[in-house]
Amino acid sequence: MITLDREGGMERTFIKEIRENDLVEGVFWVKEKSMPVSRSGAPYLRVRLADRTGEIEGRVWDGVEEFADLFVRDDFIRIKAQANSYQDRVQLNIKSIKKVGEAEVSLDEFLPSSSRDPEEMLAELAEISQGIENDHLKKLVMAFLGNKEFTLLFKRAPGAKRLHHSFLGGLLEHTLSVVHLIQKIKGYYEGINHDLLLAGGVLHDIGKVYELSYERSFDYTDVGRLVGHIVMGVEMVDKEIAQIEGFPPELAMLMKHLLLSHHGQYEWGSPTRPMTLEAQILHHLDDLDAKVKGIQEFIQKAEQGATWTDYHRMFERFFYIGEVEEG
Repeated sequence: MITLDREGGMERTFIKEIRENDLVEGVFWVKEKSMPVSRSGAPYLRVRLADRTGEIEGRVWDGVEEFADLFVRDDFIRIKAQANSYQDRVQLNIKSIKKVGEAEVSLDEFLPSSSRDPEEMLAELAEISQGIENDHLKKLVMAFLGNKEFTLLFKRAPGAKRLHHSFLGGLLEHTLSVVHLIQKIKGYYEGINHDLLLAGGVLHDIGKVYELSYERSFDYTDVGRLVGHIVMGVEMVDKEIAQIEGFPPELAMLMKHLLLSHHGQYEWGSPTRPMTLEAQILHHLDDLDAKVKGIQEFIQKAEQGATWTDYHRMFERFFYIGEVEEG
């Protein structure tokens, strides 16, 4: 996709479109910045630049100290560069840098976002939630989906900092996907409280709206690091339950257990492991959606025409891309 550069009205290319030997001029977000030393002992400037379509590494070899003082990590910079290939990867040889103020850019051009419209996803999630037959659980879920302050954050928050659904609207997209998976297994297993499982699917990650920051870049808030989305989510649910007259204590306990255990293991951040059928199912469906989407996002970052991805540190393996036809 080509977009108009705000300064001078000239066209620029998004990172996903940059190819070897391209002359690149445009504004990018500085995701990482460092000043290593080359083998000859000379310092050079290394940056990782990003926009909503991807990331690319850039290096400055001349005028290093002058350019290094112009900006810091998370700034926006305008560059002129030549795209070169190094170790089978395209990177930028940057010739000039100028810092750009935040008021001069549209943040949506630099943060990746869901391919789906957030309003449509929220409406779809609310429609499915209306099918919850238990009145107490329905009131609990709709207390969140009908809260404008909450839904403004819910529609924008990413699903994670980087592992899966790491884009604006990612949290809502992930939640809706988990809910669809829950709907698909309805009636397949006996003895499952579908209303409870569905409510847990909608609410399991609500604490992430406060755990993550997503205005300039994706990172953890202070309360996100110190408390975490699982505990925050339980606190949010507990507060709403207290406002619903006659909410059964055991149902409240089972609901909170779903949130507390949905990561499945202590080492994955859950204060307790799943100890009900609904909790076990929610954990596996949540984990399935997160892992599949995370792998898909990783594959999309592979070089065009590549047969294999790079090594994935979390999964400790490469992933084969091949030329499998969809269908």
